[in-house]
Amino acid sequence: MAMRLERDSMGEKQVPHDALWGASTQRAVENFSISNLRLSQNFIACLGMVKAAAAQANISLGLLDRERGDAIVLAAREVVSGLLYRHFVVDLFQTGSGTSTNMNTNEVIANRALEILGRERGAGAFIHPNDHVNMCQSSNDVFPTAIHISVYESLSKRLLPIVEALKEALERKQREFSQILKVGRTHLQDATPMTLGQEFSGYASQMTQTIARLKHSSAGLLELALGGTTVGTGMNAHPEFAHRAISYINQLTGSSYREARNHFAAQSNQDVIVEVSGQLRGMAVALMKIANDIRWLASGPRCGLNEISLPTLQPGSSSMPAKVNPVICEAVMMTSAQVIGNDTTVAICAQHGNFELNTMMPVLAYNILQSVDLLSNATATFTRLCVEGISAHPERCRSNAERSLAVVTAVAPAVGHDAAGEIVARALREDRALRDVAREMGVLPDDQIDRAFDLMAMTKPGRPFQLAIPLHGTDEAAARIT
Repeated sequence: MAMRLERDSMGEKQVPHDALWGASTQRAVENFSISNLRLSQNFIACLGMVKAAAAQANISLGLLDRERGDAIVLAAREVVSGLLYRHFVVDLFQTGSGTSTNMNTNEVIANRALEILGRERGAGAFIHPNDHVNMCQSSNDVFPTAIHISVYESLSKRLLPIVEALKEALERKQREFSQILKVGRTHLQDATPMTLGQEFSGYASQMTQTIARLKHSSAGLLELALGGTTVGTGMNAHPEFAHRAISYINQLTGSSYREARNHFAAQSNQDVIVEVSGQLRGMAVALMKIANDIRWLASGPRCGLNEISLPTLQPGSSSMPAKVNPVICEAVMMTSAQVIGNDTTVAICAQHGNFELNTMMPVLAYNILQSVDLLSNATATFTRLCVEGISAHPERCRSNAERSLAVVTAVAPAVGHDAAGEIVARALREDRALRDVAREMGVLPDDQIDRAFDLMAMTKPGRPFQLAIPLHGTDEAAARIT
C-alpha cells in the first residue's frame, strides 16, 4: 500500500496515500483496534455541519480569510452529504471525549479543503486541522453539540412523524372495530366485555402519550455546548463565535438551537440525553406490549385466540407447510429489547461526567442514535406491514365474549355477590350459558334477564345497568339460591 507522511503535534506518521485523514487519526486507528463499530454517518454529518458553521462564523468575525474559509465550508458540506464517510475510520471505543473522531473530522476537512484549492494533502501551513478547521472550538464542546443536533434532528424529523403515522393507523383500526364485541382479559383470564375498538384505542393512546413525552424531553436538546471550548469557560473562542455559528446551524437545519445557558453543565453532563433515552425506552416498552398483544390476538388459526388476522408475509416454518408466524410483531419486540438495553448503556455512560467533562460520549452517542434509528425503522415496518393490514373475526370475538363467565359482574350489584358466584359455579360446572342458568335460578324477573346480559351495553362507560328491583333480588329468588 502506498503511504505518505503526515505530521501532528507528536511528529510524523505514515498514512495511506489515498486517505484524507492525517497523523492524529492514524494514531487512533492503531491504538483503538477494539471493534468494527463506527459512529454513524448521521452523527458524522452533524460534526461536518458544526465545522461548516464554525468556519462561516470565523469568516464573519474576520478570524479566517475568505479563501481558506470557503474551502473549509465546501469540504465540510461534503462531510454532511456523506461523500467522505469512508474516511472516518476511528473505532467507536476510543477516547471518551470523542477527540479522536473530532480530529478525524478536522483532518479530513483540512485535506479535502487543500484539494479543493489545488494543494497537496498535508500542507498544514496553509490549512491546518487545529488552527483553521478547529478554530474557536474544542472536542469538549463540539462533540456534545453534535450529539444534541444529531439526536434532535433524527427524533423530530424522522421518528416523531413515523410514530404519528402508527398512532393514526391504530386510530383507524379503533374506528373500524368499534362495534365488534369481544371479551376483555386480565391476568390472562376472561374478564368483562369490551369492543375490539376499545382495545385498539388503548394502543393508539399509548402512542399519543409517547409523542407528547418525546416532544417534551427533546426540547432540551436545542441547547448546544458550542462556545464552551475546553472546560466551559470559552477560552480561545471569540465572544460572538457561538451565537454566529449556531445561527448558521439553524439556517442549515431549520431548527431553533441556542447557546447553552450554562456551559459547565452542558459539557460535564448528559442529563438531557438520559431523559430522551428514557423516553425512547418508554416507547420501546409500549411497542413491545402492543406487538405482543397483537400477536396473541392473532394466535391460532384454530387452537389460539384467533380474534384477528395479520397480513400473510412469508412462510413460518422450514418443516411445517403453510405455517405463518407473526414475524413483524416479533421483530418489533426484539427491536424494543435492544432499545431497552441501549438505555442502560446510555445511563452508565452519563454517570461518567467527571468534573468538567463527560468521558464516555462516543458510546453514549452511538447507542441513543441507534435507538432512534431502530425505533424509526421498526415502527414504520410495524405500521405498514402489520397494523394497516389487520382484519377482525367478529363472530369469533363475540363467541368468546358470550362464553366469558366474568359477564356476571354486570348483574352482581343487583343479585348480590354470592348469588352471582353461584351462577358462575353452576354455569362452569354444567358447561352452560350464564343467561340460561340465571333464568333457571330465578335471581331476576324473566323480563330483565335479557337486559341484564346485554353484552354491548356492558362496554359503554357511564351507563350502569339499573334494575327495577331491590339489591339481591326478591325473597323468592334468594330462597332459590339457598
